[in-house]
Amino acid sequence: MRLIKRLDTFILKAFLQLFAATFFICLFVFMMQFTWRYIDELIGKGLSTQVLAQFFWYMSLTLVPVSLPLAILLASLITFGNMGEKLELLSMKAAGIPLLRILQPLILFVGLLSIASFHFQNKIAPEATKQLGALLWSMKQKSPELEIPEGVFYNGIPGYNIYVEHKDPETGMLYGVMIYNNASAQDDTQIVLADSARLQSTADKMHLMLTLYNGERFRNMDARSANMMKAEVPYMRETFAHEVDLIAFDANFNVLDASLFAGNAQTKDLKSIRFGIDSLNQRIDSTGRALYEMELHATMEREPLSFQSEKKAAATKKKETTEPFDSIYLSLNYEQLQTTFRTASSKVRQLKAEYEFREIISDEDNRVLRLHYVEQHKKFTLSVACLVFFFIGAPLGAIIRKGGLGMPVIVSVAIFIFYYIVNVSGEKLAKTGQWYIPFGVWLSTLVLAPIGIFLTYKSNQDSAVFNIEGYRSFFMRLFGLRESRKLNRKEVIIQDPDYPRLIGELTALQTNCKNYAEEHHLIRMPNYKRVFFEYEEDTAVIDINERLEAAVEELHNSSSNNIIALLNELPVLVPDAHTRPFHNARWNMVAGIVFPVGLLLWFRIWRYRLRLLHDMNTIQRETQKIVERIERLEGEKVRG
Repeated sequence: MRLIKRLDTFILKAFLQLFAATFFICLFVFMMQFTWRYIDELIGKGLSTQVLAQFFWYMSLTLVPVSLPLAILLASLITFGNMGEKLELLSMKAAGIPLLRILQPLILFVGLLSIASFHFQNKIAPEATKQLGALLWSMKQKSPELEIPEGVFYNGIPGYNIYVEHKDPETGMLYGVMIYNNASAQDDTQIVLADSARLQSTADKMHLMLTLYNGERFRNMDARSANMMKAEVPYMRETFAHEVDLIAFDANFNVLDASLFAGNAQTKDLKSIRFGIDSLNQRIDSTGRALYEMELHATMEREPLSFQSEKKAAATKKKETTEPFDSIYLSLNYEQLQTTFRTASSKVRQLKAEYEFREIISDEDNRVLRLHYVEQHKKFTLSVACLVFFFIGAPLGAIIRKGGLGMPVIVSVAIFIFYYIVNVSGEKLAKTGQWYIPFGVWLSTLVLAPIGIFLTYKSNQDSAVFNIEGYRSFFMRLFGLRESRKLNRKEVIIQDPDYPRLIGELTALQTNCKNYAEEHHLIRMPNYKRVFFEYEEDTAVIDINERLEAAVEELHNSSSNNIIALLNELPVLVPDAHTRPFHNARWNMVAGIVFPVGLLLWFRIWRYRLRLLHDMNTIQRETQKIVERIERLEGEKVRG
């Protein structure tokens, strides 16, 4: 017996083709979002192709674990949506193959993919995150590529402000140059005016060579006078025809050592994270013990004097009287009071600074510890998310039976956005210590896993979860809404209505409706006990409803558009809506006992009684119009 059957091969082939495409699409979308986030570090830096290739490579590796769940969700949704749309799933189920058997090869594949995702996050992603962090830091420190604009001051070179009236892109010459040089000191400002100039990098890219032609240099000769209000300030004026300045400007790209990021929780594997957690716990415990011993020692230093005085008092058996604070305060002179206040204030500030410093150290250690715990759980949550998204996407595709990139993409993006919001919110609350860390990190899984189980169960039972008409009917019943009649004239009429008999039936129906409304006093409040505990079937309304529907069904065969329009004005009666809230007697009794619920339902019943009164009046009015129209038709038939 073959382990892999043709059905398994068919399903795997259909899924893998879509999974490969959706994975690279999702990875590309996440990469564009990440690139846009760091666009300022990339533009205008003159980065080489090799550096950009490394940046995109390490970025793609770090985004693989995030892209996998969304790719699985989208691929499974499209795969089973296509199968449902092409009736392939229906054929499989008709052959006696249950949905779980159809999903079996994909469950095995996604399970292996989840294990591979865990290994990837534990071994490859941390190293890629470390290298990416070093690249990003190096990019931030990289000096921008020189691109001096026209007509504005350019300050891209540290210590220099350069103004250029015009530049020649072909020769690289700058014309109408004005330079403010503050590189040496803030008070030693030099102003250079030149007809033309050329700015080039040296071969080692460590300096800029500024060649100036036909200009003047102005320099302040007394640095102190720049900050003094003097009418005359000595300065140096130099005229030159050709001059070369060498400016320190490192244009090379130096990559930071990636080992400096090794202490970050995101750059560690599971073993290193556990080791880091143990080290942090030990350091936090040792810091707490040290602070406790320090505080205990300080307390013991303050207590011996009182203990000695008590022992001395016990030995000598002399009663010591304690002077009140006001007496001590009044006995001190002004200088003694000031000295005492200064000493006390100094001690309070010292203690406050010490406790604030301890708080900063303790909070930072606890924050880093929480980050390690969060990363430890995230190694598993993203892997489990692959399975959760599969059990959401596959049954959902089988239920909605829509393939392609339309509805599946919308549904997938909506589910992933919901997952992302819940996941980020849970992680944030876990990192700040407001929630229990495992609960915060696993919150998204705990929310989506029951949804996946529910959809899988419903799909396996062939339940119409997304039957719009079913939900519409439910909410209409919940809010007491009714369908209106939408009758159209029939193109082919087999048998005409018996108008003479219908006139008598409609007239009798008017009389019955009038008598019912007068006898039952529908405008009054209903009896609470009768509604919830003594239900009686209203046979009169049931009879009126049956006779009304029979008359409407027969009059629907009429060829008169006016009669059809009048039929659409007749209400659709709900015979038992005004008698009880539920069909089950036990539910009615429970609702009546729970008074707040019963009171709301009682008001609802009263509303239905008022609606029934309105319906009775409407039936009398519209049936009278129908009778008059029928009599007119019969009169025209006699005259014709």
